[in-house]
Amino acid sequence: MSNQNNPENQELSIELSEDIAEGIYSNLAIITHSNTEFVLDFIRIMPGVPKAKVKSRIVLTPEHAKRLLGALQDNISKFEGQNGTIATSKDIPFPLNFGGPAGEA
Repeated sequence: MSNQNNPENQELSIELSEDIAEGIYSNLAIITHSNTEFVLDFIRIMPGVPKAKVKSRIVLTPEHAKRLLGALQDNISKFEGQNGTIATSKDIPFPLNFGGPAGEA
């Protein structure tokens, strides 16, 4: 007997358009929250450019933010199990120092 009212038995079809599939590179994320939502701003900082732009903003409910945290923790754990520990620098809060000499023209 099939129970079609059971949410566990229902499939979700997800469409991914070509422009969204390309993704957006971000090397900084700023997270803010209110009592009803979390806002994730993804930013791209470029060397020699004093102004950075928000490239994408995602707004989540607190429950979905917590689910995202769990999914990220699970995926990072699996990644590190296969590839080793991901090194992070606690001295630099975000990637402002791109290294290398400044170009001159």
